[in-house]
Amino acid sequence: MAQQSGINYPATKKTDVTDNYHGTSVADPYRWLEDDNSPETKEWVKAQNAVTSAYLDKIPFHGAVRKRLEELWNYPKIGAPFKKGEYYYFFKNDGLQNQAVLYRQRTLNGTPEVFIDPNKFSAAGTVALGNISFSKDAKYLTYQIAKAGSDWQQAFVMDVATKALLKDSIDWIKFSGISWRKDGFYYSRYDKPTEEGRLSKKNEFHKVYYHKLGTTQDQDVLIFEDKDHPLRNAGVQVTEDERFLILHQTEGTSGRQLFYWDLEDPSQKAFNLLVKGFEYEPDVIDNNGDKLLLKTNEGAPNYKVELVDPKNPSSRKVIIPEQKEVLQSVGTAGKRLFASYLKDAASRVAQYTYDGKLDRQIDLPGIGTAGGFGGEDTDKEFFYTYTSFVSPATIYKYDIASGKSTLFARTEVKFRQEDYETKQVFFNSKDGTRVPIFLSYKKGIKKDGTNPVLLYGYGGFNIPMTPAFSVSNLFFMEQGGIYAVVCLRGGSEYGEAWHKAGMMDRKQNVFDDFIGAAEFLVKDKYTSPSKLAIRGGSNGGLLVGACMTQRPDLFKVALPAVGVMDMLRFQNFTIGWAWVTEYGSSVKPEQFNYLVKYSPLHNLKAGTQYPATLVTTADHDDRVVPAHSFKFAATLQAANAGTNPTLIRIETQAGHGAGKPTSKLIEEAADVWSFTMYNLGMSFK
Repeated sequence: MAQQSGINYPATKKTDVTDNYHGTSVADPYRWLEDDNSPETKEWVKAQNAVTSAYLDKIPFHGAVRKRLEELWNYPKIGAPFKKGEYYYFFKNDGLQNQAVLYRQRTLNGTPEVFIDPNKFSAAGTVALGNISFSKDAKYLTYQIAKAGSDWQQAFVMDVATKALLKDSIDWIKFSGISWRKDGFYYSRYDKPTEEGRLSKKNEFHKVYYHKLGTTQDQDVLIFEDKDHPLRNAGVQVTEDERFLILHQTEGTSGRQLFYWDLEDPSQKAFNLLVKGFEYEPDVIDNNGDKLLLKTNEGAPNYKVELVDPKNPSSRKVIIPEQKEVLQSVGTAGKRLFASYLKDAASRVAQYTYDGKLDRQIDLPGIGTAGGFGGEDTDKEFFYTYTSFVSPATIYKYDIASGKSTLFARTEVKFRQEDYETKQVFFNSKDGTRVPIFLSYKKGIKKDGTNPVLLYGYGGFNIPMTPAFSVSNLFFMEQGGIYAVVCLRGGSEYGEAWHKAGMMDRKQNVFDDFIGAAEFLVKDKYTSPSKLAIRGGSNGGLLVGACMTQRPDLFKVALPAVGVMDMLRFQNFTIGWAWVTEYGSSVKPEQFNYLVKYSPLHNLKAGTQYPATLVTTADHDDRVVPAHSFKFAATLQAANAGTNPTLIRIETQAGHGAGKPTSKLIEEAADVWSFTMYNLGMSFK
């Protein structure tokens, strides 16, 4: 096994920086690492990567792991088709292409042609295709691109018939889709940032514009701005019949208020309020004539659907009442509503009329995740996908009138699916709350405490952890490991009450759930602390950081990815201010008091033996800036008293994770799994 003493970590200087939080002094000796563009920080990154690479290169099976991952990854990945105009469109990756290609064909069994190939955007595949949006007549398409994983996007317009690009180009889009109406489209953007934008709150004054085809961006019409609230985001959607323009405004990642504009009403000259305040999570699904269908959790923590008269917003009629299971989303197609529910984090879908009459429950293949229930008003059929932890995405064609699902395409991966299984177990957390875990593994495991386990979680921002297939995780199962996903509070698995139980001053519940899951797996003889690894990204990186500092004895390996590690300063960077609604802010005394108790950076204690840790981040992450991981890794290396390695892997020309090319995904997976297996005492099979 690797010895901590055998690793010569780069020297990381400390500076005398101290902040005063409401009478409490907090040292921040690595503040200089927040400037990731400085030559000094770049040298530190280079030195840390060199140490990490040297360690990984010495793992005997590192090359074999990468080779097997490439073999597993090399299979055709096909997305569900969707109809626009005269064509069916679908995404496909032949196997090891860096980016999936968008194809089209006139009939379902016709010959496909390449429509957009993002692999031609850059030689290294680091420019990714983002959102695409067709005009209502399907004559034009907008597509967005992101470079090196950045949240900043640029939009282009294409003539669908000829595939020629128009001169139209839109810059500085962020956190925005595109909504077409007639001969133009709506989008949201920030003003062009300054160079120091990453180190200050420059993601301010989100604005909505309308762009008319054939004009330049400086001619775009400003549709909405809020000069009084710089930290509110705004976006719009157009109903399918192009009658209503819906504006949703947020103050962070929780809660929104809605406005509407009846574009067929000549007396309405601006947006009118539809739903006031930020206490709830309302969404307009569609309009039914002059009324709006609204999904909301107001008075219904598990959500319901109401019919609302926009001219009299207090006049509401329940169309689909709240149910025992949480309503995740509502899609539309063929003038029907498709309500997707979660039952213990697995999909359940029901079809309704616009009046709320239940047509049927849709039969799904099993306990897994189904998605894609939607299309256009004139559609008679659409395609949806079904997947689970041990079954790749399968595509079904759904007939709206009959409710019949027909197998359309099955993904073939180079493994024996029948050799693997998933089961769901439950345990009681510290306060008695019942929490589910999905366990996936190769059949035949024994509950003798010797199984390697990778425990994964997220627990925040109303995001559920549902079954999903991953060849990377399959590799770990193939090697004899158990892949465990715990559905922590903070997510949306059981509605808004479940979310609120894991946010703000109740965030410790999330960590208690994760620790409780680990203790359950040990007690029930699935594994032991010496065989237990934990992993999470972004808010899940915070989860791993908090749990490894609270219970370093419980885990052998910790894998915090792009994590929010400095809970006292996160709001100072790019879009970090938006997370205050989820976490709170150190600016407020009562919130500082609970944030400082679990902030991973501030709870590392010198002289403690920490798990073998591989921190991962990216130099172009402009959502959770790499400073979080930089400062955490430097502090961890100085504090760790044990023999476990504490390394950081910093990806270059990459961001928070979206759009990462296949080659980089495989490289990272090979490094992470090699590190994990080596430190869990596993051998390559």
